[in-house]
Amino acid sequence: MNPLIECVPNISEGRDMAKINAIANVVETVEGVKLLDIDPGKSTNRTVITFVGHPEQVIEAAFRLIKKASELIDMSKQTGEHPRMGATDVCPLVPISGIEMKDLVSYAHRLGERVGKELNIPGYFYETAALQPKRKNLAYCRQGEYEGLEKLSTEAGKPDFGPVEFNASVKKTGATAISVRDFLVAYNVNLNTTSARRANAIAFDIREAGRIIREGNPLTGKIAMDADGEPKRVPGSLKAVKGIGWYIEEYGIAQLSLNLTNISITPVHIAFDEACKKAQERGIRVTGSEIVGLVPLKCLIDAADYFLKKQERSLGISEKEKIKIAVKSLGLDDLAPFEAEKKVIEYLIRDHSQKRLIDMDLTDFANEAASESTAPGGGSVSAYVGVLGISLGTMVANISAHKRGWDERWEFFSDWAEKGENIKNQLLATVDEDTNAFKMIMDAIAMPKEKPEEVEARKRAIAYATRHAANVPLKVAQITEKAFDVIEAMVKDGNQNSITDGGVGALCARTAIKGAIMNVRINLKGFEDTDFVNSTLKEAARLDAEAERREKRITDLVSSKLGV
Repeated sequence: MNPLIECVPNISEGRDMAKINAIANVVETVEGVKLLDIDPGKSTNRTVITFVGHPEQVIEAAFRLIKKASELIDMSKQTGEHPRMGATDVCPLVPISGIEMKDLVSYAHRLGERVGKELNIPGYFYETAALQPKRKNLAYCRQGEYEGLEKLSTEAGKPDFGPVEFNASVKKTGATAISVRDFLVAYNVNLNTTSARRANAIAFDIREAGRIIREGNPLTGKIAMDADGEPKRVPGSLKAVKGIGWYIEEYGIAQLSLNLTNISITPVHIAFDEACKKAQERGIRVTGSEIVGLVPLKCLIDAADYFLKKQERSLGISEKEKIKIAVKSLGLDDLAPFEAEKKVIEYLIRDHSQKRLIDMDLTDFANEAASESTAPGGGSVSAYVGVLGISLGTMVANISAHKRGWDERWEFFSDWAEKGENIKNQLLATVDEDTNAFKMIMDAIAMPKEKPEEVEARKRAIAYATRHAANVPLKVAQITEKAFDVIEAMVKDGNQNSITDGGVGALCARTAIKGAIMNVRINLKGFEDTDFVNSTLKEAARLDAEAERREKRITDLVSSKLGV
């Protein structure tokens, strides 16, 4: 797997879109880097930019962005609500796939060295890239902000890279901080108050660092120190959360500005619920929230599951519906529409250039199947018939979970609905997989065969493609077999007004398996690997017989329950 990382620089400009776009757009001058998001904030005068790619390409793009920001932003004239110390205030590198955080540290250090030597911008390494324990904390690195950069010439404030004095060049660019970190969710919670002081008090209640203890007057008293000379603190209620409160003139409200630094420890929905609780204790109401930058799909799905469980509702619903539940539950559309296609990182990196059968509507799919095109063929249609079969079983589970008088049984039906939803999603993936397998065979057959080595390469490619083309419909049949468990359970124990839906689902599942097996057989016709052919056909025969047996048992049960 090729390593994929994300870079999320925060620049100290959130008002001048011409400057913001000029800075952000330089990242796509590096081949292989994709710009995902530009999220400006007027009151904070800060923009979060997100892009992804291979580590080598990403650090080149980050360097170009930092350079452009240093040319267009004059920190001596910059003001805003958000803490900052440089034109590019922070530049975190985040592993997405195929690379560990520890392996990304060397890239961060290389980037910092270039920024210091070639751009004469000082800075600090923080989080996992930190060279000093205290500097793991960004707040420590940014102490004094831009106005406190005289510290560069002190022992405590000496930068990890770049100039060690607050010279004329640095007065314009400020300093930057480069890190390697886990996926961080920048999350703002909206309050029905205009008081930044009260918002800050709620943030202190929540954030892990809590609040400093003072002797006597809690606002002006002397800071209490521990034995190590560190300020004593009352810890907040949530781990892996940083936060402050502020007033946002753009919206006319105060917000909690939270950084969720480890969403496995404190996910978005827990932070939201805790904010609601702590705000209410202070006579304040949460009206909604907003995600700054991008968010992993898992955050929204986990939030939806959390709120569905609280409502005792079935979790076996589509991804699209879960996103809708998450958005409404968290109030993510309180200040502006929440567009999942532009906010969810998995959706943004999805390859939209490929035309997928499962993205078609029913009419287009039917028209495509009826056309002279070879795809979708019987394999893809069989897979989709399986999708329809398990969807009916899942529907019965969801209807049963909400049946009046069955409230105590919602978890039983929710579990079955989740199983059905999982089977449905697996089968949806095979609709296009079957078409791609057929294309793989055609491509192999079309390979050159003039030279002896070409003949051999073509032969190997055809053999590989043939195995794949047989394995895909076999997988369709194996996945569909699991659908009978869901469907039969719902015909037995589900809402009896929907048992015929279960019966139709069983018929669809049988058709899907038989159709898939036909494709297994035709793809193996004439194949020379007899061991593979025999073992595959043996499994296909088992699936065929089992489909006959399970479908008959379910439809007989439906008939007996109908009684007419």
